[in-house]
Amino acid sequence: MRVMLITNPYATFTTAEGRDALANTLDSRFSVDVERTTHRGHAGELGAMAVRDGYDAVVVHGGDGSVNEVANGILGAPDADTPDSASLPALGVVPGGSANVFARALGVSRDPLAATAQLMTLLDSGARRPISLGHTLNRWFLFNAGMGMDAIVVRRMEELRHKGRRATAGRYLRTTVGSFFRPSVTPPSFTVEVPDHEPVEGVRFGFVSNTGPWTYLGTRAIRTNPGTDFEHGLGIFAATSVSVPRNIVLGSKLLRGVEPTAKHVFRDDDVEWVRFRSDKPADVQMDGDYLGEYTSLDFGHRRHVLDVVAPPLGS
Repeated sequence: MRVMLITNPYATFTTAEGRDALANTLDSRFSVDVERTTHRGHAGELGAMAVRDGYDAVVVHGGDGSVNEVANGILGAPDADTPDSASLPALGVVPGGSANVFARALGVSRDPLAATAQLMTLLDSGARRPISLGHTLNRWFLFNAGMGMDAIVVRRMEELRHKGRRATAGRYLRTTVGSFFRPSVTPPSFTVEVPDHEPVEGVRFGFVSNTGPWTYLGTRAIRTNPGTDFEHGLGIFAATSVSVPRNIVLGSKLLRGVEPTAKHVFRDDDVEWVRFRSDKPADVQMDGDYLGEYTSLDFGHRRHVLDVVAPPLGS
């Protein structure tokens, strides 16, 4: 089996020793080529190269942003013809970022050593599990994309990282709470459309999910759409208020794992498409990476488009 190992030396929780140990462990059993990313977009270039060169699997040791890039490189743009997933390299992940939402949603251990042991067993058995993905802006997303307040939080976190601050769970929580309390942070409102429902007007922040946990705070899964998973349609979570008291109540429900219902929230857990429309440019994030400001987003969904090296459903 030919395996390309893509490592991101700038990922939050990777070390040179850990990357070398992973490479040596994989190389003890498979034919492994190690590639280290050097610039933004490089992981996507390597994913496309893995397809051209006929690799059986691509293993990513990094954060969600690196995994997203590799998946987009393997699949190509959503508006192009996508090959059958069985003809493409399978995608495996050894967590190396701060949240590792995609890997953990797949059932991969958050501990890199345990994740490596899982990966070796699955690669040995030849296991491949097809999953569905969402897409917008002609890019695939693995677990979620959002407009409004959550994207503002991602933008502020990236600003902090550029200043040398680490992206810890506590810092995410403080940045989120601080964004709601800052009067200068006022995302423009937008409209959300989904099939068979009247448009939802005046939305201040909205998430479109491709799987269950929206994110994690340490060991705690935050589930905005508990009925959404890799086997069904998209989940939509849209809030029409940034009121601190109303969202503190909502946030407490999310933290406690209680059904996240509220009068200012619209949710659906299995839709084929979603549209966001705004009169003014609003902040947008995808899989935890800030993308900039947009006035419109069209979200689609494609079933079983990517094979992953991950534990089977229900394990």
